[in-house]
Amino acid sequence: MAMGTRKKRERQEDLWVVNSEVVGTPAHAFYDRLNQILDQHHFDRNVEQLCRRYYRGRLGRPSITPGVYFRSLLLGYFEGIDSERGIAWRLADSLSMRQFIAYALTEATPDHSTISRTRRLYSVETHKAVFRWVLKILAEEGLVEGKTVSIDATTLEANAALRSLVRRDNGQKYDDYLKDLAKAAGIENPTREQLARLDRKRKKKGSNKEWKNPYDPDARIAKMKDGSTHMAHKAEHAVDLSSGALLAVTLQGADQGDTTTIHQTLAEAGEAVAELMEHEATAPAEEPKIHLGSVEEVVADKGYHSGAVLQDLHAVDCRSYIPEPERGRRNWEGKEGEQKQVYANRRRIRGARSKRLQKKRSELTERSMAHMYETGGMRRVHLKGRDNILKRLLVHAGGFNLALIMRKLVGIGKPRRLQGAFACIFACIRMLLLYAWSVLRTGPGFNFAQQEPAVTF
Repeated sequence: MAMGTRKKRERQEDLWVVNSEVVGTPAHAFYDRLNQILDQHHFDRNVEQLCRRYYRGRLGRPSITPGVYFRSLLLGYFEGIDSERGIAWRLADSLSMRQFIAYALTEATPDHSTISRTRRLYSVETHKAVFRWVLKILAEEGLVEGKTVSIDATTLEANAALRSLVRRDNGQKYDDYLKDLAKAAGIENPTREQLARLDRKRKKKGSNKEWKNPYDPDARIAKMKDGSTHMAHKAEHAVDLSSGALLAVTLQGADQGDTTTIHQTLAEAGEAVAELMEHEATAPAEEPKIHLGSVEEVVADKGYHSGAVLQDLHAVDCRSYIPEPERGRRNWEGKEGEQKQVYANRRRIRGARSKRLQKKRSELTERSMAHMYETGGMRRVHLKGRDNILKRLLVHAGGFNLALIMRKLVGIGKPRRLQGAFACIFACIRMLLLYAWSVLRTGPGFNFAQQEPAVTF
């Protein structure tokens, strides 16, 4: 067969195209299986019921259905797309993504402004309800127990710059504030180098009580994991240590300590487990039982250790496994109840069970953060405002939980894992062909440790 060459020519486009003549593409195995799971549990019907109050007949701007909106944000998790513009471009570019949201070739896919407008329209409670609906599917698949919960947090870089800071009291910009300090120090017309030198010498210059970002007031000045300082938000996870499923995700101020934020995250995890237990109790007899229990154990790192936290956990019948930091000898006068819980926690963390739980905490909790923020593309957010960011985090967390179901059913939790699976299959086929070639040439005594024969496929 002779190889042809491309010739540049002007071609008249066809006015009409028959639908049956349009070249089809192979279906995406991962997203087809994911859609089967969503359809099996009536995803579209449930989310439309949740979002019915946001729509008013045929009036107003043409909208997208709730199922398309939530599937679009799920693509952000599975494809690692950080922005809604990127999601919209991916939907318009990929035929398999069109099939995932059930759009024909003649339909225009949602643009980023439509996705953004829909996100702002739906409340945080609606996104949280969708997240907990996915959690019910996990419980039905036997992937949630809810008895042992791990808590951990990380920082997300905000869509705000330190150079835009203004004072909370009078709204003065940071550069103008430095110039006033320079004039007070006797420097009339300071250069940028002089201002930078003056700023480096000041102590406690990044106080969140004095400064804010006018474009994202919820962002806080914080130190990131790499040691740099940025405007940031704090995301905290509650993970079920039986399977690694996310029970709750909260977004709080990056300047708040772990001993302060644990209460909200643990309360939401308890609410989620209680809701699953209520669903189990009211489920018809023919439906599979979930066999859940209330939260009994809490595992965290030493940043969450405090006497008040341990007392609060004991008050709700939760055993704590929280390592104690080095604080030296303490004075327990008037704190007998706190002392009792600290000593009880100290005894528990020395046991073998605590070591096993801490190992699982390091594995499963860090895994959820790696999937959501590193490969999931949310380490640096492109949204402003705590509610807007939390909405995307909740859908991301729902995608993470759906990936656990996919991993159980088909062995793969993300579409990019298919590449590794295909590579393993081809490697096995290659080894079998090499072995067959060696048997034909030298007999059955082939040693793979020896130099492999040169075989071209």
